[in-house]
Amino acid sequence: MGAPFDISYVFSFLPKLLETLGTTLMIVGCSLLTGIIVGFLIALPRLYKVPVLQTCSKIYISFFRGTPILIQLFLFYYGLPEILKLVHIDVTRTPVLVFVILTYGLHTGAYMSEMIRAAVLAVDKGQIEAAYATGMTGFQAFTRIVLPQALGIAIPVFSNLVIALLKDTSLAFTLGVMEMTGKAQTLGTLTQHFIETYIALALIYLVISFTIEKLLQVAEKRLLRHEKRSTPERSPFKIHKNWSYRRIIAELGPGKGGAGV
Repeated sequence: MGAPFDISYVFSFLPKLLETLGTTLMIVGCSLLTGIIVGFLIALPRLYKVPVLQTCSKIYISFFRGTPILIQLFLFYYGLPEILKLVHIDVTRTPVLVFVILTYGLHTGAYMSEMIRAAVLAVDKGQIEAAYATGMTGFQAFTRIVLPQALGIAIPVFSNLVIALLKDTSLAFTLGVMEMTGKAQTLGTLTQHFIETYIALALIYLVISFTIEKLLQVAEKRLLRHEKRSTPERSPFKIHKNWSYRRIIAELGPGKGGAGV
């Protein structure tokens, strides 16, 4: 059993946990960058249906989406150096943070590839054909027509991926990385105030996740602003009134025999 609950420890732990926030955000940022690059490269063979590479992409996605991130961390940290030894490459002195970022980046890349593929396929093909008809090249059509719309479509999924990655970084302490969860574990062990430690940790994660969600919501609205209706909707009463008035005038016009009445 731990020490009796004391709310004052929650506030005293907050600044100590924030000291390791930089490490957590660095893992998230580097993993996202790696994941976006890898995801784009993995999505291309499936978008263009390249025979062999398409199968490799499916296997890659199935592995990283079908196995827990914790197991992937252990496989890359303990297994990759042993495999590289077979080709006389020594990575035993590589910082553990590199293995963590590599694992999270490859893991995120599997989800990013599906997000990119779904967002690109969601764009109406008629717009692409229209772009070709106006003389645009394939690159111009992608950057000017497909990409802006695909980004707007992908933002909600991207937001979920970022928040999920932020929470998944809590497993990095299993390899000895002193990020926020590792710091919380240390503080709890030293003070025996585990509940207070994890309450403070949960508050930090909650604030960061909420901030990321709101920022990406703003980005989504900005990217999809062109889809807003330019003309206000008319009420059913006004539509019915205008339609009836025009019908009466038309029926009383000379073409409808109104002059002979």
